[in-house]
Amino acid sequence: MRGWWIRIGLLGAAMLSQAAAAQDIGEFVEEQAEAGVALADNIWEFAELGYLEEKSSAALQEYLGGQGFEITRGLADIPTAFVATYGSGEPVIAILAEFDALPGLSQAAVSHRQPLVKDAAGHACGHHLFGAASSVAAVALSNWQKANDGQGTIRVVGTPAEEGGSGKVYLAREGVFKDVDVVLHWHPGSVNTASPSTTTSNKSGRFTFRGKAAHAASAPDSGRSALDGVEAMNFMVNMMREHIPQTSRIHYVITDGGDAPNIVPEEAQVYYYVRHPKAEMVVKLFERVVNAARAAAMGTETEVDYEVMHGNYPVLPNHTLARLVDENMREIGGISYSPAENAFAEEIRKTLINTGLPLGSQRTIQPFRFRQTMGSTDVGDVSWLVPTVGFSTATWVPGTPAHSWQAVAAGGMSIGHKGMLMAAEVLANTAVDLINNPAIIEEAHAEFEEARGEDFEYAALLGDRKPPLDYRL
Repeated sequence: MRGWWIRIGLLGAAMLSQAAAAQDIGEFVEEQAEAGVALADNIWEFAELGYLEEKSSAALQEYLGGQGFEITRGLADIPTAFVATYGSGEPVIAILAEFDALPGLSQAAVSHRQPLVKDAAGHACGHHLFGAASSVAAVALSNWQKANDGQGTIRVVGTPAEEGGSGKVYLAREGVFKDVDVVLHWHPGSVNTASPSTTTSNKSGRFTFRGKAAHAASAPDSGRSALDGVEAMNFMVNMMREHIPQTSRIHYVITDGGDAPNIVPEEAQVYYYVRHPKAEMVVKLFERVVNAARAAAMGTETEVDYEVMHGNYPVLPNHTLARLVDENMREIGGISYSPAENAFAEEIRKTLINTGLPLGSQRTIQPFRFRQTMGSTDVGDVSWLVPTVGFSTATWVPGTPAHSWQAVAAGGMSIGHKGMLMAAEVLANTAVDLINNPAIIEEAHAEFEEARGEDFEYAALLGDRKPPLDYRL
């Protein structure tokens, strides 16, 4: 990679001081471990959905505020969004912190399916660990600054509603990241990896059809079924799948199918997600879905309107920063299980369909290589505005998919805690390296500008709509 050998020399010159800093950071993270685990467990129990994370957001703010961070609340008209700031001057390093849960995935921290509350939410993507680890990292970094006369500004950006709510997009649109030099983030997972990766761009919408109600048996000719409109739309979109790029993804759920079989449905609704690695293709595909909805309404003599719910750019990877994180991960090492944790993991793996990497892989760091993932995240929008880097640690049993009860279970016990604290140490050590070596930031910015292109102009895929604070109600 361009500039890599230059940076190796720069890093080598500061090797001794950085080794000492890494030792300090490990100690500072350890000092915060008990508080961080308690914070994560509280948010795991709250399990609040997007834009409704009042207790979770307050818990993170209370912890950071108690450690000397200055809190700014209610960013971009989102009550649960916040920025916690410590220090001053350059560089300005932002650490993202998520904390929303997923609907319908309540689960106890046990190795068999056991909801805590039927049909309630659960942290099946590990965002309780995400927010807590990012906060612990920031506090450890602030303590390192005090002890070492370190410079720079640390910002923990509390970002609500990642799961389908595009919380970060509204913060990006509002200019929250405009003076940030580097953004760091991480994500719970079943492996330890800092490989540079990208995601799919994503746009979603709710399509509401309206018809005319009538008795479905005695007067069906007097009615026009909104559900017919939904089903006709779905049929056309499913035929469309043959004629879209193979890397596309389209999924939907019918959120309202009517009230009773003997009533011609007056209103019905379907909720669509459209994905593709390129944002411009997502825009085109979404318009084709819109055209299918319009045609379905015409053919069923109903009316349709739609609301864009969210839209995310693909993540723009930064190899310079990813290499730095990878170095730190390998220095720290992976995660070892106790006998009890190993027994728990073996039981969990019996419930998985595709186990993937073997049990024990949590002890290793995966090979460094570029990856195209098919999921989406609102981190994507941030990455097109500021050089951004992310990674994952093994907070779940190897082979566990995200958005599963198995992820909730591991995230609520010591396996999740170990991965969370590893992530906190990686985040803080990476930030120290950036503070001590401004040349790395310069190189990351050069790569960022080249990858983004001279003509790039940011425009949110969700347009100028306001945050959908009620999208989970």
